[in-house]
Amino acid sequence: MTDDAAPRPLTAAEAADRLRAARDALARIRPRVVASGTWPLAEDFGTGPEASWGPREVLAHVAEMLPFWLGEFERLAEADRQEGEGLPFGRLAVDELRLGVLERDRTLPLRELLDRIDAGIGRWLARLPTLTPAEFSARGAHPRHGDVPATWILDQMVVGHLDEHVAQLEAALGR
Repeated sequence: MTDDAAPRPLTAAEAADRLRAARDALARIRPRVVASGTWPLAEDFGTGPEASWGPREVLAHVAEMLPFWLGEFERLAEADRQEGEGLPFGRLAVDELRLGVLERDRTLPLRELLDRIDAGIGRWLARLPTLTPAEFSARGAHPRHGDVPATWILDQMVVGHLDEHVAQLEAALGR
């Protein structure tokens, strides 16, 4: 992936606005999510063609992904200052730890999952205004996407991915 082919990365302010919008959307649907009671667990929540995630799997995934990607962003920002570019980071969808956390956490109470998501968004919102230009431009090597800037994490794995999952939850609730 080259920077020439990539769209302009989000600024910290743009990312914060979208994170706040996602947080607001989740707050609006929270009563319906909780009132819907016990959604069944998906029988196959893996990564194969037969996999199907229900709301519980989506909530567990979002609750786990927000702190995971903040940690990966922080590793790149710190490593770039110490070791230079190219630090391996990230994971693939088939990561066993990712799937294990999803399997475990999808059984948590819905309120707990929503609280974890809110806390994860809050951590990103607290961090964004403190980012230095050097941290924002740090680079690393993702196993599938290759050499990418740290902003790729924010754009693709946090903001864009969160937007997709909020829409998925809204659709599951029938808006």
